[in-house]
Amino acid sequence: MEISKNVKRTLVTGVIGEDVHIVGIRLLEHALIDAGFKVVSLGIHNSQEDFVNAAKETNADAILVSSLTGHAKIVASGLKGKCVEAGLKDVRLYIGGMLTVDDSKWEEIEKIFIEFGFDRVYPPSTLPGQVIYNLEMDFKIKG
Repeated sequence: MEISKNVKRTLVTGVIGEDVHIVGIRLLEHALIDAGFKVVSLGIHNSQEDFVNAAKETNADAILVSSLTGHAKIVASGLKGKCVEAGLKDVRLYIGGMLTVDDSKWEEIEKIFIEFGFDRVYPPSTLPGQVIYNLEMDFKIKG
């Protein structure tokens, strides 16, 4: 992937767990690069440790996790704690996709992941522009 010359922030992206749904995160990665972010893409089948290690190695500002299997409550719970243990207490955490298999209301799902330590939680219909806007606001970047 091409990286913009005027990099705003470094982001680690990838799909967590045994999930092979890559299209959404790939589209987001391209949009992030076009918006000036440095993207470190992990691809599919990543553990929490994969995200933490990549963020530590690249001095990332944020980790963006994708999950479409509906098992994110299991595979993403505890990621914030692992980040803190690794010395990454300030790394921002974002997660999006089909996060649960039940038919809970979105507000309930979002609350669960905020309690897990995620800074932003996105439903499957979220467009890349919303994520970019949130990153720019969260990091106070002038677009």
